[in-house]
Amino acid sequence: MQTDNPPHISKKPRPRIKRPPVLFNRTQKIVERIERKVGRCFLTYWNSNNGSVCQNDVIAIYGLLRRLGPQPQITLFVKSDGGSGQASLMMVNLLRQFTKRLVVLVPLECQSAATMLALGADAIEMGPLAHLSAVDTSLAHALSPLDRDNERVSVSQDELMRVIRLWQKEVKADAVNPYQAVFPYIHPLVIGAVHRISSLSVKLCMEILSYHMKDRKKAAAISQCLNSSYPSHSYPITLREAQRIGLAARPLDNALNDLLLELNELYSEMGQRAVTDYDALNNHDSQICNIIEGHGLQAFYQSDRDWHYRKEERRWVTLNDHSAWRKVEKVRGRTVSSVFHIS
Repeated sequence: MQTDNPPHISKKPRPRIKRPPVLFNRTQKIVERIERKVGRCFLTYWNSNNGSVCQNDVIAIYGLLRRLGPQPQITLFVKSDGGSGQASLMMVNLLRQFTKRLVVLVPLECQSAATMLALGADAIEMGPLAHLSAVDTSLAHALSPLDRDNERVSVSQDELMRVIRLWQKEVKADAVNPYQAVFPYIHPLVIGAVHRISSLSVKLCMEILSYHMKDRKKAAAISQCLNSSYPSHSYPITLREAQRIGLAARPLDNALNDLLLELNELYSEMGQRAVTDYDALNNHDSQICNIIEGHGLQAFYQSDRDWHYRKEERRWVTLNDHSAWRKVEKVRGRTVSSVFHIS
């Protein structure tokens, strides 16, 4: 008796997952050249566009510093768009336990919480493309408004107070209270949280500056200026402006600036997004977000996850998340890569 064979079901294989390159051997050569040029211990702290200053970075830096040991001076290259100011304070506190003198090199952007990190340095050396920024805080609260992608948006203290002041200036005295008009769009608890975190920002700046600045009046003036004197959170504070407000800023050596830009180019190649599309609603995203490097060791946080778009909720959700800190180091002349367990 003849039996029919079961029909062949063809499944389209998923494409090979793309991942960003790890350029440890190339970055180490530049790190060694910079270290010889500055004549001191040299470290890097670099964030991609999707990276940020965060608490886990503090533990990663500790792993590097513990390997290097106490140093008479640490020279730190910083490139970041910002993140957590509290993490910046923890980083400064940690670095100061391993050195008496800290110098920060800024060839490019060093914004928001990264500016706070730079405040902890005895000297800030800035290149032609360098800028710091204001540090007024914004907050993404659980009750914050939603954007078009159904994600919570950050609410800034400065933006909120400008709306209130503009309302009070333009509207008649007997009109509705401005807060009553704002409450339907911004929850009262969000406004309270933003007010509270603004005070925190000033406190953080004062505490960070106190590690090397004994004049409390000067530290208070710098803190207030960075928190409330600029019309935009991303206002670029160049070398001249940094000197004007009282920071110990000075020009960065041209040859050193060129080496840092060369190193940044390699980090940017490592930090590129590698997206593998499965279909219209599913993809895999891999990106190196934060890089910390010193002589013989590079640690980095790599985002590595699947994304699925839920049409009913109009938002992307993560699946199969294998994101982790990783490290590459020289061990007996060999390059060894492994997961960096920091928690």
